[in-house]
Amino acid sequence: MKRTPFKPGGGLSRSGGLKGDGFAKKPTPSPFEQQREAAKRAALNALKRARRSAEKAGVSLSEWEGEFLDSVSDRVKTHGRAFADPEKGAPGQALSAMQGRKLKEITAKANGEEPKRRWGRKPKEP
Repeated sequence: MKRTPFKPGGGLSRSGGLKGDGFAKKPTPSPFEQQREAAKRAALNALKRARRSAEKAGVSLSEWEGEFLDSVSDRVKTHGRAFADPEKGAPGQALSAMQGRKLKEITAKANGEEPKRRWGRKPKEP
């Protein structure tokens, strides 16, 4: 009877399976990719939250606002962000500055808050 020499790192593992037969590890994404994915998830969650809070409060969104929420969420899901021009938003963000402002306005409307005045003038009091 011939004995085979012990091979370190080869053969069976302690769990009983063969080494190297498992799934290949995915390469870890770069920090930039992680930030972009986090921004994408945050934007999608904010859009869902705005729609849900409007439905829960019974506030009817205008046709434009509903279409805005749908189209922006579709673009974020498809492309990872909702704008094409890099000058309109930060590179790692999913929404442009104006889209973020409109989302805040829709969320405030859904929460029953009064819209903020865009310009610095205050209304005249009688």
